[in-house]
Amino acid sequence: MTWDPKKYNEFKEDRYKPFEDLTNHIVDKPNLEVIDLGCGTGELTQKLSNMLTNANVLGIDSSAEMLAKTPLQDNIQFKQLSIPEQLDQEKKWDLIFSNAALQWVDNHNDLFPKIISRLNSGGQLAVQMPQQTENVLNKILLELVQEEPYGSYLNYWTRPSPVLTLDEYAKILFDCGGKDLVLYQKVYPLISTHQDSFFDFISGSALTVYQERLSYEEFNELSTEFKKRINQFFPNVPSIYAFKRLLMYATF
Repeated sequence: MTWDPKKYNEFKEDRYKPFEDLTNHIVDKPNLEVIDLGCGTGELTQKLSNMLTNANVLGIDSSAEMLAKTPLQDNIQFKQLSIPEQLDQEKKWDLIFSNAALQWVDNHNDLFPKIISRLNSGGQLAVQMPQQTENVLNKILLELVQEEPYGSYLNYWTRPSPVLTLDEYAKILFDCGGKDLVLYQKVYPLISTHQDSFFDFISGSALTVYQERLSYEEFNELSTEFKKRINQFFPNVPSIYAFKRLLMYATF
């Protein structure tokens, strides 16, 4: 995926609110070995590190553009790796953390057990993801890219969300030996301040997977129609977008 840190960070306060909720579940212990899967610009990786006592932290991300913005701190390292590439390594961790990243990795029925297998005994897993299968902007976009002419432009490729239901995640975590399970869905409301607010929000995330497969003209055509449909669904300014996220914590 091609990421634009500037566009993504326009909404960083809205994107970072779930971080506080998720980290409230983490139990601090001295000298934890911690990995942040999909660390982005590393701003939250640093915040996580500063919450912990003498933690040794690694942040990984596949985007060189995002990693170019990471902070410098002695106990934090950053590497350009995809999440599957990292999970293929044998190293184990005391805390595996991921904030709004695992929704970009497919096949969660296999992904989550593999992540859990990389935890040390007594390790903690803390994950937050947008509930893309329920969020209306994702639904509008998925319907649109299957219509003509966009289906032809994309050679009928789409990117359905791999995100499962809370029940399915609860079963995966439990079957893998999870304890102290905390799983919930929470709405983080977004309020539009102008006509294209919600388009601007999603253009920094879910729209990027289609942008990189389209020509400049094709993407502009798609964007224009997408804006039109968003504005039809949210005709008033201000409007509320009930953006849903899944939060999960467990020990193993």
